[in-house]
Amino acid sequence: MKYLHTMIRVHDLEAALDFFVNKLGLIETRRKEHAKGRFTLVFLATSQGEPEVELTYNWDEKEPYSTGRNFGHLAYSVENIYQTCQKLKDAGVAILRPPRDGRMAFIRSPDQISIELLQKGDALEPQEPWLSMPNQGEW
Repeated sequence: MKYLHTMIRVHDLEAALDFFVNKLGLIETRRKEHAKGRFTLVFLATSQGEPEVELTYNWDEKEPYSTGRNFGHLAYSVENIYQTCQKLKDAGVAILRPPRDGRMAFIRSPDQISIELLQKGDALEPQEPWLSMPNQGEW
């Protein structure tokens, strides 16, 4: 058995792509347009050949998708948790659970999908302003 991908439904494909590609740094590995079924599938990964996130965009869906804690979150390791969070914050992404411990942070996609960012290797030394920053919402 081989893990392939995780699918999430998105309400605004362009906003989702801006978040996952431009802000988070994933790459688009492939895209499938299904005109007959009126949906688009966009596959994203950290690099070619790695497990993917499948964004499913239903063209005619107007109502927002309900959010549920049963999904949990996506998780990615990063080289430097503080630099990554600063870059995301500068791009307008709310850091919902700041990396106070030098190890973990949470953000959310435009479709309210929780994303955990984990420091690769050992935790970094805690540093300000992240150390004293409060949570900025449910993560």
